[in-house]
Amino acid sequence: MRLHIITLAVFCCAFAESRKIRGISSSYKRFYKEKRSFLCIDGSKMIPFEQVNDDYCDCEDGSDEPGTSACPRGRFYCTNLGFRPHYIPSSRVNDGICDCCDASDEYNSHARCQNTCWNLGQQERAYVEGQMRTLDEGLQLKQQLIEEGVLLWREKQAQLRDLQQVAEDLQIKLEEHRRRKHEADRLKEQTLKALEAGDSSLRRQNSTVSGIFQLLDSNKDGSITVDEVQAKVTLIHDEERVLSEDEAVALLGGGRQMDLAEFQHTLWDILTRGDSVKIKDAHDAAGGLVGEDPHLQAADRAAEWEATNLRKVEEAYETVNAEISDLQKMLAIDYGPDWEFLFLNSQCYKLKVYEKWGMWAGTPKDQYSQMVYENGEPCWQGGSRSTTVALTCGTETALRSAKEPSKCQYMMDFQTPVACQPVLKQRGIHSEL
Repeated sequence: MRLHIITLAVFCCAFAESRKIRGISSSYKRFYKEKRSFLCIDGSKMIPFEQVNDDYCDCEDGSDEPGTSACPRGRFYCTNLGFRPHYIPSSRVNDGICDCCDASDEYNSHARCQNTCWNLGQQERAYVEGQMRTLDEGLQLKQQLIEEGVLLWREKQAQLRDLQQVAEDLQIKLEEHRRRKHEADRLKEQTLKALEAGDSSLRRQNSTVSGIFQLLDSNKDGSITVDEVQAKVTLIHDEERVLSEDEAVALLGGGRQMDLAEFQHTLWDILTRGDSVKIKDAHDAAGGLVGEDPHLQAADRAAEWEATNLRKVEEAYETVNAEISDLQKMLAIDYGPDWEFLFLNSQCYKLKVYEKWGMWAGTPKDQYSQMVYENGEPCWQGGSRSTTVALTCGTETALRSAKEPSKCQYMMDFQTPVACQPVLKQRGIHSEL
């Protein structure tokens, strides 16, 4: 009796092994429980269970042949214990090439496959552990950058407030200097008008006689000659004609020269009457004489002083406003929820591009995972060039790769600690490893 029981147990085990359904995952085993019939997973056909894995395709979805290459649409599941499980096309089953690291796809071929899943799993676990270490270090560096970004943001805000206060103070100074310059110009104008109107006959007499004499005395020898009169004096009604020698002698009282005393009682009277002769370029001459007045000189120096101070304040005001504008533009940029990208504002990485900043273009869950630069140079027979920069977690900030997946559309991989996200760490290592 005991011998029959043992024989029956061996027979049952052998039968169960002979009906082992290959190429299915644990989640699909419920469809392959041995029974009299098998329903194709897509529900299209019912077949006898003996036709499962009989190397003949009965179901359109290939579900009756998961462990053979009979169905063109079939899939074979590699369990790959110790590594990552995955599917391969059923056409690769028993083709002499090892596609599953556990060699389960070559169960009935002459290929000498070795189970490499454990080694591959070790390599992947080491890689994932390295990524976790990188992530930990990257998150630490990111926290430092966030703290630095917050401090820098506050510093720039304080700098902006200080500059705005300086601008307000300069605005007050500017208005005051403009008022003072206006007063200085008005005083200068009043002084000039007073001199030109001859408010002081004595000043006009002494200063103007001497000034005209010095103007005519070209060689500054203390006397006026015939040649000097011909060079400086002209007829009122014929300014282009040069005086003759006789006319010049007549103006000099009949002599060839005269000193200041003689000039005051002869030629000066003729010039002041203004009915026959005048000094060439009389306006400039009068201006020169008037300019010798000490009151006018003082008013002119005051006006120039105020003009110089006004220019300095205007330049300072323009410089401060330019700095305010630059700071406002800088602070208007989105640097991330914690200002973690602010440190990139002052950094330079060698990459020649012509596109302009467009927007953050990541997923709703991670908006800051992609940057878009657009409106670049026109592309030949196309639109403007654009670049999408994918930010990946790393312990260094560096440009890792650049590609052109489509015409004038570029993709770049930019590694930086601020791209590290704590959510990545929660995924951990795959449970089946």
